[in-house]
Amino acid sequence: MDGMKTQSSAPVLILLGPPGAGKGTQARMLEEKYSLVQLSTGDLLRAAVAAGTEAGLAAKAVMEAGELVSDEIVINILRDRLGDADCAKGVILDGFPRTTVQAEALNALLAETGQRINAAISLEVDDSEMVTRISGRFTCADCGEGYHDTYKQTAKDGVCDKCGGTDMKRRADDNAETVVSRLEAYHAQTAPLVAFYDAANCLQKVDAMGAIDDIAGALSSIVDTATG
Repeated sequence: MDGMKTQSSAPVLILLGPPGAGKGTQARMLEEKYSLVQLSTGDLLRAAVAAGTEAGLAAKAVMEAGELVSDEIVINILRDRLGDADCAKGVILDGFPRTTVQAEALNALLAETGQRINAAISLEVDDSEMVTRISGRFTCADCGEGYHDTYKQTAKDGVCDKCGGTDMKRRADDNAETVVSRLEAYHAQTAPLVAFYDAANCLQKVDAMGAIDDIAGALSSIVDTATG
């Protein structure tokens, strides 16, 4: 706990958005520009398990039993992580919280060191366009270069522009039916969270259907205002 007390002025940002909205890309850009640390639930859990921390061992036991890791364990892992030196300049939370119960637990955790949520940023998307965007994706299996049926086709059909490879792959869940289902689940799960942060006067919405640099500019303006 003492290790966290020096972090009270560090900004805490939350990125909300469905799969494919560009959270990962934008989080990396914010990390680089503001020296923030992106924290995702999956990465936190894996790192804690690998490090063998008390909370990590608790999470490992739960996962090995085939059960979901409790909010309490996740919060304990997050508490440990926020105390690390690299979080001193602030963090971006990606994928947590997912529910209002988790949001309340996060507020309580931050209150321990006088911190708060500076901004909860919702990346707003058009569902029908997202279905097209995600379901058309494919990559070169050899070098990982990404392509799209509509937006970025290979110059020569079936041949990677970058390495000349001919083995193209698509993720099994990158199909229209799965994408629609994921979007519906996201909206159902996240709607209460959006309302929660709106009521707390820290919600910001950004149109995430434009160019990456335009979205990054809008996010930077929000971060500058929220942390200024």
